[in-house]
Amino acid sequence: MPVARLVDRSPEVAPERLISDLVPPPLFADVGFATYRPDPSEPTQEAALRAVTDFAGTITGAAGTDRSRRFRKRGRASGQPAPAGLYLDGGFGVGKTHLLASLWHEAPGPKAYGTFVELTHLVGALGFHRAIEALCGLNLLCIDEFELDDPGDTVLISTLLGRLVDSGVRLAATSNTLPDRLGEGRFAAEDFLREIQALSSQFAVVRVDGPDFRHRGLEPPPPPWPDDQLRAAAERAEASVTCDDFGALCAHLEQLHPSRYGPLLDGVDAAYLSGVRPVAHQAVALRLVVLVDRLYDRQIPVVASGESLDLLFGADMLAGGYRKKYLRALSRVMDLARRGGAGAPAVPGSTFGSADSTGGSDSAVPARGAPGPPVGG
Repeated sequence: MPVARLVDRSPEVAPERLISDLVPPPLFADVGFATYRPDPSEPTQEAALRAVTDFAGTITGAAGTDRSRRFRKRGRASGQPAPAGLYLDGGFGVGKTHLLASLWHEAPGPKAYGTFVELTHLVGALGFHRAIEALCGLNLLCIDEFELDDPGDTVLISTLLGRLVDSGVRLAATSNTLPDRLGEGRFAAEDFLREIQALSSQFAVVRVDGPDFRHRGLEPPPPPWPDDQLRAAAERAEASVTCDDFGALCAHLEQLHPSRYGPLLDGVDAAYLSGVRPVAHQAVALRLVVLVDRLYDRQIPVVASGESLDLLFGADMLAGGYRKKYLRALSRVMDLARRGGAGAPAVPGSTFGSADSTGGSDSAVPARGAPGPPVGG
C-alpha cells in the first residue's frame, strides 16, 4: 500500500472547530504549576512561577461583570489600575509555554488558549466582530508566541485585545520579545510603534531566563537519511506515517491557509520528509514555521533526508526581522528529529543511527508523546 502524503490532503476547517481547538496543545494537556520544575541556577524561573500562580488567584467571576473587573479597579500602590494581563518574556525553551498552559488549567472558565498565529487566523475566519463576540465572554485568554509580524496584525490584535480588556477579559501571553519592542526590526512607522506601545501597557512583564531545555544535555539530532532508505523505512512503518517530498510539501503549504495546518496532521504518527533543503523564499519559510509549530504541538516525530534540518533557514533569514520565529522553529524541529531518529541508518563518520546506538535501521519510529523534558516554551 502506498504511503500517505500530506500533499494529498486539503482539510476544510469549520469556524466552530477553530473555537473549540482554543485549548493547550496535547504536549501541555496535563501540565500544572506542580509539574513545572524551575532551574535552581535561574532564579527568574522560580519568580515567574510565583508570579503566574499569584495571577491565577486573581481570575474570578465571569467576564463582563463587576466581579471580573475588581482586580483592575483595586489598582497598585501607585494608584494606577493594575494591568489586565501578564506577559512572560524570555528565550526559547525556558518553560514559558508550560507556565501559560498551567495558568489556563488553573483558571476558572470560560477560557481560551491559542498561539498568536491561531488568534489572527480565528479573526480571519470569523471576521473581527464575530471574533469579539466569541471571545468577550471569557475569564481568560492565553496567547502563546505573541509577536507582531506586520503592520496589519499590529492594528488588528491591538484593537481586538483592547476590546476584550474593556469587556473584562484577563490576558496572559508569552513571547521572546518585550512588549514595547514587538515588531522592532520589521517596520518603523511611528503610527504602528504607537499602537505597539499602547498594547504594551496592558501587560505586567515577567522575565524568564535560562538555556533551551530542548537541547539541554542532549546529543545533536541524527544526520539525514539517504532518500531511498527513508522511503523504504516509511513503507515498512507500522504506525500511521506520511512521506512527502520537501519541495512539494512547501508548494502545498502555499495553497492552504495556515489555520488548516493542524487538521492537515490529524491522525499522523510520524512525518517523513525527503529531499530537505534550505528554504529560498521568506513567505514559504514563514508557512513552514507554522507547520513546525503544529508538528511540535502534537509531538509528531520528523524523519528527514537531504540536507540537515538546522540549515532550513539561511543566514539572511536568521539575521532578519523574523529571526526569533526561525530560531524557535529550528529548536523545535531538531527536537522532533531527535525523537524520530531512533531508526536512522549509519552515516559514514557519524555515530548516530548506528546499530550499536539505536538497534539498527529497522527500529520503529518512537511513539508520539514519548517521554521528554519536563518543561516547554
